[in-house]
Amino acid sequence: MRFFLYAGVLAGVSLIPTGAAQAQSFDLSLYRARPVKDFFAQTKLVESPFAAAAQQAASQQSTTAQTQTGTTTTTTATQQKTSNDRLFYFLPNFLTLEESDNVAPLTWKEKYKVTLRGVVDPSEFVLVGFVALIGQATNDNPTYGQGMEGYAKRYGTAYADNAIENMLASAVLPSLLHQDPRYFQLGHGSTGARIWHAVSRVAITRSDSGKHEFNFSEIGGALGAAAISTYSYHPESERGFGNVISVWGTQIGWDMATYVLKEFWPDLRRRAHKTQMDRDRDAATAPAATTSTSPATPPPAPNFF
Repeated sequence: MRFFLYAGVLAGVSLIPTGAAQAQSFDLSLYRARPVKDFFAQTKLVESPFAAAAQQAASQQSTTAQTQTGTTTTTTATQQKTSNDRLFYFLPNFLTLEESDNVAPLTWKEKYKVTLRGVVDPSEFVLVGFVALIGQATNDNPTYGQGMEGYAKRYGTAYADNAIENMLASAVLPSLLHQDPRYFQLGHGSTGARIWHAVSRVAITRSDSGKHEFNFSEIGGALGAAAISTYSYHPESERGFGNVISVWGTQIGWDMATYVLKEFWPDLRRRAHKTQMDRDRDAATAPAATTSTSPATPPPAPNFF
């Protein structure tokens, strides 16, 4: 028993130099405490899945907003089927468009609505009253007589002629024949080319599908209105086929002149607006009036000799 005790003590004493040598060669710097910031700087953390999902959702919302904005812009551009413009800022010009690209066709309800809107516009009553006044002054139809009764007959006849022709040429026949009653301005080119474009619209129009075809609505509407007015409420002395052709030709001539006016009205409007802007700019940039005063003449020096 003592033998084993002495042997263990001798073995322990013999291992002390070896352990000291290993302790001297052991580098403790590897186990020194490092700052927390160095630990996170050298450590790559796992990205949060919630951040990626949020970024993807934001990207989808941005794309959706852009798509909706583009759709809204396109819809707004194509929804303008008629105009609120007025010739000389007074006469209805609702069936005239300055831009003919990406314009949707009118439905039959829209054709009736916009035409009726022009027929009952207050300016139409004023214009018809002026026409009846001219007829009263020139006594164009002596059977109507003079005075208030004659003026009332002329007024009713002129208004009925205008209303029937507008309804037939812009609403009834365009709805039945699927033609577009609107006037699309050319807006560019030489003056002669634009006049020809305006005059030719009496015989050439656009269908609801966008194709150019013969304007049966305009020609037939004016002829039908002339026939109705001649054989219904005009005096007996004016009833005849010759008078129908005369009234029809006069109406076609007025329509040509109206189309020419519609073609060049935007130019006149822009020129008037530009002239007013030039006046305002000149008034704003004009130098202020200054009152020039000459320096006072100094009094003469006293003469002591």
